[in-house]
Amino acid sequence: MKDVGQAKSQIGLKKNWWPVAILGLLLIPGCREIGPPQKAPTSVSDLENSFETIKNLGLQQERAQEFLKAITAVGGRLTGSPEASRAVEIATKLMTTLGLDRVTTEPVEVGRWVRGEKEQALVKSQQFGWQSLNICALGNSQGTPADGLEAGVIEISSLEELATRKDRVAGRIVFFNTPMDRTTIEPFAAYGRAAQFRVHGASQAAKFGAVGVVVRSNTFRQDDNPHTGLMEYDRNWPAIPAAAISTVGAERLHLWLQQDPELKLWIRMNCRQEKPVVSANLIGQLTGVEKPEEVILIGGHLDSWDLGSGAHDDAAGCAVALEVLRLIKEAGLKPKRTIRAVLFMDEEFGGTGGRAYAASGARKGEKHLAAIEQDRGGFAPLGLAFSREDLALKLQPLEEYLRPLGINWIRTGGGGVDVAPLKEQGTVLGALIPEAQRYFDYHHCALDVAEAVHPRELELQAVVLALVVYYLAQEGV
Repeated sequence: MKDVGQAKSQIGLKKNWWPVAILGLLLIPGCREIGPPQKAPTSVSDLENSFETIKNLGLQQERAQEFLKAITAVGGRLTGSPEASRAVEIATKLMTTLGLDRVTTEPVEVGRWVRGEKEQALVKSQQFGWQSLNICALGNSQGTPADGLEAGVIEISSLEELATRKDRVAGRIVFFNTPMDRTTIEPFAAYGRAAQFRVHGASQAAKFGAVGVVVRSNTFRQDDNPHTGLMEYDRNWPAIPAAAISTVGAERLHLWLQQDPELKLWIRMNCRQEKPVVSANLIGQLTGVEKPEEVILIGGHLDSWDLGSGAHDDAAGCAVALEVLRLIKEAGLKPKRTIRAVLFMDEEFGGTGGRAYAASGARKGEKHLAAIEQDRGGFAPLGLAFSREDLALKLQPLEEYLRPLGINWIRTGGGGVDVAPLKEQGTVLGALIPEAQRYFDYHHCALDVAEAVHPRELELQAVVLALVVYYLAQEGV
């Protein structure tokens, strides 16, 4: 990551302002690194003052953090909860106050899972008595009986081991103790491999007669905060209670099982499913003055998990989307194409908001050229990713402005759960990729609060995306 303090004091263009960097090919396929300045293949209208104004407004005012604090003030925003509804109201007022051309909500029917009272867990051993553990129910899990669930425990590290030891699983609680792989440099890749036990572990264990599962939290951090997340049931097997255990708790349980393999684990969870409710996606935009039907979308998701206040995941993405539109509007710019911020509902419990948006009759006559989803936390920018490789060449005139803001490369990738349904319509999907080594310290746990987001890092995201989004609105995709 570049030191922002080393950025050029002047980011504006010179008179002949398109001498810029060609994005050179990396050895990694599909990835282009920003290279030394060369002459650009095309010329574009003079945007010098526009880019300088956006950059200065953002870094001097840092309004993205204000938007994040307003959204997180309601606390965690479980899909379908009163807190999620309140967040829609707050964000609507923010958009209205910004004076956007159009602020609307579109209804979305969503599921309603309720956590209930704080979960409890006790280890009962003849060797060392009763010991408490910190757990939390996984989203979508069934609860336990009112007086709790007590059973022996079998520790499992892989699905292959589960199958091998299937004869010992019946009547027990399966403890999936598989850490995120610390040797994997990319945290999201390590998370993806470890999260399979959280998502599918309950049904895999129930297939062999397990009565419950506890899953090691998906984080590199060693602490006593359990990390929740969505789990899914296979209808072919019984729906058994599923909980996450903190990494410190997982280490303790591992050691206790070595000392006393016959210990018992008692857990009590009051979570439950309620009837679906109607929630909403929130939409605000700056309408294009020449091609209003062509849309450049920037978005995040308003819903979050409930253990913290969902700051990095994903009030940060919502705040950035709002700040992008504010910066462009306050800079006095009139985009040729429509720039739209969409704050989606229900990313965490299945993506119904994204699907409803793409399928809405309100999309008739619209053409989404690009859809950028910000859902990787509020950390400092590193690069940009787009589903169409040639967009790196399209964006090469921005190199001298993006590099000082932290952008070192443009590669293939990008997108997210909420904008994915738009790909079928030919939309280019994108994302800003921030530094991610700390992301899973906060992900889906009580530590994900507004104070964990650095205001300047968050604002740098907004400035970068304001430049990119405005450029695409002017030049197309």
